[in-house]
Amino acid sequence: MTSKQKNKTSNFSNLRPAILVLENKSIFKGIGLGYQGEATGEVCFNTSLTGYQEIISDPSYAGQIINFTFPHIGNVGTNNEDIESDKIWTRGVIFNSEITSPSNYRSLQNLDNWLKKNKIVGITGLDTRGLTNFIRDKGAPKGTIANFKDGKFNISKLIKKSINWPGLRGMDLAKEVTTPKTYTWKGLKTWKKIKGFEINKKRKFKIVAIDFGIKKNILRYFSNYDCEVKVISCKKKSDEIFKLKPHGVFLSNGPGDPAATGKYAIDVVKNLIQSGLPLFGICLGHQILALALNAKTRKMKLGHRGANHPVKNLITNKVEITSQNHGFEVVKESLKKNIEITHLSLFDNSIEGIRLKNKPVFSVQYHPEANPGPQDSKYLFSHFMEDVKKYAKKKRY
Repeated sequence: MTSKQKNKTSNFSNLRPAILVLENKSIFKGIGLGYQGEATGEVCFNTSLTGYQEIISDPSYAGQIINFTFPHIGNVGTNNEDIESDKIWTRGVIFNSEITSPSNYRSLQNLDNWLKKNKIVGITGLDTRGLTNFIRDKGAPKGTIANFKDGKFNISKLIKKSINWPGLRGMDLAKEVTTPKTYTWKGLKTWKKIKGFEINKKRKFKIVAIDFGIKKNILRYFSNYDCEVKVISCKKKSDEIFKLKPHGVFLSNGPGDPAATGKYAIDVVKNLIQSGLPLFGICLGHQILALALNAKTRKMKLGHRGANHPVKNLITNKVEITSQNHGFEVVKESLKKNIEITHLSLFDNSIEGIRLKNKPVFSVQYHPEANPGPQDSKYLFSHFMEDVKKYAKKKRY
């Protein structure tokens, strides 16, 4: 990190240089990779050792620049299977080391080329752990990556751009990443080493997934349980959901401020709860559910992003190793008496799971489909499916 720049324009001598400019006027110099251009967003860090393609393609990272703490990103290349969304919403990426030639039997493309294809601006050669310490101490800042071949950067303009970006608080990004029209998931199950993706031919149960920024692996898990999944826009009304005659409703993960998305989503979820339908929420879906139950949410200083987060199940007293990606949390003190806290973070004691005491409604803050444990949290899908089966038997459609 350098001191504040006095000159309006700087010219770095490195081949394809790049810079990261933070809102406090701190500047990090590096080498450009991926797409050439500028990207502004909230700079956060992820501590995962593997799974960078799934992380970058997770719609929950919309509006964010990801700083990877693990130094070797890109060494297994990219493929067509480890992608969580058809469109990449991540603003930019920050790596410690340059991308090496991939070494993995599944690799089809170098990560740098994949970033170019998906128009993701990147920078490498930074002290990513130093940047992580900076974020840990000061909180997640707004910042801009500039990556140009000529190495000419208008520092004042980049600082101003970072400062003027509104930030994630109060920003509804779910409406940007959600599906524009309803579709039926193609039925692929979770990936297996020998067979790859198999198609689910049994569709016994009808699930409606409200897409706030859904990951494909969640849909694959429902296929494992013989479900037909209708994925709908997060802007749909509750009467449109009821017309689909689901046996259960899933509230997906997604980006942005849950209170902003809640302006139109809360009433829908309240109607679903009142109907008696089984509900299961993950990440943003967890936060939206809490808001619908008259609780509150708030922005965290750092958030949780990584694949090594220990969570205690208060019902079983077991500890799960979880994958997480969120910058907002449910306020514990705002929970009503009819809500039971089921899971807590062992890092900071924040809420990781809740359930309604008198109805088949529950949610978790983390990602059980990401398998970091590797399958510590798979039981959550089983619990939801038990509720779905009971409801399906009662409704008989």
